[in-house]
Amino acid sequence: MNSTLHVHMKNKAASASYTTNRSAGPLSAIRVKPAAGNPRRGWLLAGTLTIPVALGRGGILANKREGDGGTPRGSFRPRRLWWRGDRHGRPQTFLPARIITGEDAWCEDPNDRHYNREIRLGAGQGGDRLKRTDHLYDFIVEIDHNTRPRIAGRGSAVFLHLARDNFGPTAGCVSMTKSAMLQLLRRLGPRTKIIIG
Repeated sequence: MNSTLHVHMKNKAASASYTTNRSAGPLSAIRVKPAAGNPRRGWLLAGTLTIPVALGRGGILANKREGDGGTPRGSFRPRRLWWRGDRHGRPQTFLPARIITGEDAWCEDPNDRHYNREIRLGAGQGGDRLKRTDHLYDFIVEIDHNTRPRIAGRGSAVFLHLARDNFGPTAGCVSMTKSAMLQLLRRLGPRTKIIIG
């Protein structure tokens, strides 16, 4: 086979695969597992996708606590996508989506009645703002960890988000590259189970 024909067939196959993936519905479940020998790294398995991920600095923990750096073990569902509309177009997903504004933040204070909920902060107020100068929160998948019921101190702001350049550990989230996130978003819906551990 000549090289031109081979490249054409390869590109056609890649294009067909991409089209099939785009038109497929949401997955029923995805799984996050720790990597062998490194509890701060892992693999996210989503249909035919195998995505390398960074995990919390405390690894995957069954008894998650605020500030322990652990990624919670359990079964969760994605609630919505938050994204930086000033940096990226709206990605394709089955999830409800919301653009991040300068006032959007997350409450991580166990003594606050808004603990583990989104809040709005005015200028000069402290808190975990979702609009950051780096790219970690350009895409955030909010999950239902510690929501029903919300228990003070059992962990907050556990998201799927973008990884650091060095793929360093998170504070308890699951992070990945932008290209992996965009592929994953195409297969996530509100009923997709996210099984960690």
